[in-house]
Amino acid sequence: MARGRLRVLLGAAPGVGKTYTMLEEGGRLAAEGKDVVVAVVETHGRAATAAMIQGLEILPRREITYRGVQLDEMDLDAVVARHPAVALVDELAHTNVPGSANEKRWQDVEAILDAGIDVISTVNVQHIESLNDVVQQITGIAQQETVPDAVVRAAEQIEVVDLAPQALRDRLSGGFVYPAERIDAALGNYFRLGNLTALRELALLWLADEVDSALNTYRAQHGIRNTWQTRERVVVALTGGAEGETLLRRGARIAARSAGGELLAVHVSSQDGLRSAAPGALARQRALVESLGGTYHQVVGDDVPRALVEFARSVNATQLVIGVSRRGRLSAALTGPGIGATVIRESGDIDVHIVTHAAAGDRLALPRLRGGALSVKRRVLGFVVAIVGGPLLSWLLFAVSGETAITADVLAYQLLVVIVALIGGIWPALFAAVLSGVTLDFLFVQPLFTVTIADPAHALSLVLYVIIAILVSWIVDQAARRTRAAQRAAAESELLATVAGSVVRGESAVTALVGRTREAFRLTGVRLVDRDGTVVATDGEPVPDAAPLRVPVGDPGPRADLELHGIPGGDLDASERRVLDAIVAQLSAAMEHTDLAETAREVDALAETDQVRSALLSAVSHDLRRPLAAAVAAIGGLRASGPSLSAADRAELLATADESLGQLSTLVTDLLDVSRVQAGVLAVSLSPVDAADVVAAAVEELALGPAEVELALDPELPALRADRVLLQRVIVNLLANAHRHSPPEHRVRVATSRLGDVAEIRVVDHGRGVSPERQGEIFAPFQRLGDTDNTTGLGLGLALSRGFAEGMGGTLTPEDTPGGGLTMVVSLPLSHAGGAAAGAGDATDARGGAAGRRGA
Repeated sequence: MARGRLRVLLGAAPGVGKTYTMLEEGGRLAAEGKDVVVAVVETHGRAATAAMIQGLEILPRREITYRGVQLDEMDLDAVVARHPAVALVDELAHTNVPGSANEKRWQDVEAILDAGIDVISTVNVQHIESLNDVVQQITGIAQQETVPDAVVRAAEQIEVVDLAPQALRDRLSGGFVYPAERIDAALGNYFRLGNLTALRELALLWLADEVDSALNTYRAQHGIRNTWQTRERVVVALTGGAEGETLLRRGARIAARSAGGELLAVHVSSQDGLRSAAPGALARQRALVESLGGTYHQVVGDDVPRALVEFARSVNATQLVIGVSRRGRLSAALTGPGIGATVIRESGDIDVHIVTHAAAGDRLALPRLRGGALSVKRRVLGFVVAIVGGPLLSWLLFAVSGETAITADVLAYQLLVVIVALIGGIWPALFAAVLSGVTLDFLFVQPLFTVTIADPAHALSLVLYVIIAILVSWIVDQAARRTRAAQRAAAESELLATVAGSVVRGESAVTALVGRTREAFRLTGVRLVDRDGTVVATDGEPVPDAAPLRVPVGDPGPRADLELHGIPGGDLDASERRVLDAIVAQLSAAMEHTDLAETAREVDALAETDQVRSALLSAVSHDLRRPLAAAVAAIGGLRASGPSLSAADRAELLATADESLGQLSTLVTDLLDVSRVQAGVLAVSLSPVDAADVVAAAVEELALGPAEVELALDPELPALRADRVLLQRVIVNLLANAHRHSPPEHRVRVATSRLGDVAEIRVVDHGRGVSPERQGEIFAPFQRLGDTDNTTGLGLGLALSRGFAEGMGGTLTPEDTPGGGLTMVVSLPLSHAGGAAAGAGDATDARGGAAGRRGA
């Protein structure tokens, strides 16, 4: 059976019309004769959406009893048994009720697709797993329900249901998305114009990346190597030299000329890891390309031009930026065309930009000869072997060789040269080659005991011998050089990995880098000193009298000095300087990150304080003013009128003053309580409490009757560990909210149950509820996102309730009520779970309560 096809309607935010579009498409397919069923649709009370269901077959939902509550979910078995051509499944990221066949609705959709049924589904961009943290940064809300990217990307079709941010706000203001009492809060929070614009861009970019990925897959499947210029992709080749920053900025300007341009930087390293590059420069250039909005890549290849062009083709690049060669004119003339010419020849339809820079070769300079790769001790030993072994070998060969054994003599001396090369490298080997060549001519070539050669064949043999000796010496020296460089590279990699591991394991980045610097270079001490003389970090024992090596740290301007004390030999060699450059670059980045983190913490604290201050001023100016004004007016009327008032009028004014002062006292108490909760000094007295008694007292306090509240209390529920007064206030707040938002035809339901060592008190209403993406906001102080109306209260009820619950060692969490509404769940530990301490009734504050919870 062929697998069904998935079509996903992607939206930037609730209310853009995903469900409406899905139903509209279902109606169109049904009109064309397709067998279409509605597997599950959530209208959220929107009349226009509900009207679109008319004429479509609706499959009954499956009812599930969970913790004494009747819930309904999509009936997966019924959908598969019905086996329509197309099933409409709303809210792909939805979490199923425990007891369902699958945990998530997208898993149900996978089962439907496996049954050969096509599915049209909906999802908002905030529910895509890879974008969850980005959406949280934009909106400040962590999404609890997500769907893996692979599930959405596997869809045959992904369509963005787009609506301009202002148009969506207009729909919201018109009451087409949320009910009237939630509109103001929604417009001022999640549906701010900036949020909607960012979410819309996020959805479009995610879809663009998906289309780009599909295009690359198509090109790979069909073997297409030519560049398709669907968008500008600029690849900048970095060598690790100082010109990298110039090339990156030029590449960024090229990419910025077209909308949607992409910047990529690539560095090609050799397969043996020996190609020289400055790690410090590469680290700075990597930070620069990321700050420019690009990405950094590193590929391995000994053929640099081919590796660059292959990488550019693999990412479908349209532009390739390289620098002018840094070789001098003589070097270019001797070694032939460089990387730039080869890249241009191999690039094909990719445009190549060759950018000049300050490091370009512009002088006639001879190439410098590098020193040998072996130690001085080994080179000296090589000379010793050549000086001692040469005469010994000559004596032995002269004693045993005949006049026709010149070939054996040459091979014997050749073996000596190879041995000297293996021991001492190229210079001792060259010395041995020249010395043995003269000896051969003097002792074994006619005429003997002269440095003249009579036979031309002997002259040719001698020349070939010297050439072979030189080549063997050079090869041995190169092998030794590469071996030493590989060992050095391995040591550098191990050092950098150790530094990175220290930071990853939680050590302070700056402290770890300073400590590893001392260990790596075997120093007596290392200090990082700020420019004002403050010691930022230190390791070891700096030598007070000796002058340390000071290396400036910071980019672009130095902000501190790294002092190295007790350097072996008095200075660092070139390779050690290269490692030190990498460490300094890491130190600079770590210090900048530390400063940014500190600044962010200060800004966050100031923003939070400012937000609370603004909300408090708003509350004082509005909510406290009303009862205060009413009380002042009533008392002023009593004083002004005096005995002329009738008894009824006097009683009414006194009742108004009493009621207003009572409201004022309650509001001030709530303000003080929330300040204590936020400061962590809430007094909590824990003792065994009967949940049924607390619920009954809360119902009685609110004067609610059986027609308004339904009680489903578990008679077998053991006593729970809580503060009776605080728990009653929590239940009163939750009951008052639930009763306020429940329609007259529905009663508020209060149920108690046990789950392991935890007792749960559930307050269930059937009002309009709160959307899942906004449920985290209802606990913020001084807001009214559906938890209170817009005319009474400070918006502290749920904030206090959660603070009280957590102070008692429990939790307060919201859940969607099946059929609409909100369920608030209070979870508290049972009394017996705390052992003997459960009955102690200890008094503690919120911080002590946390310790008590660990013991409970």
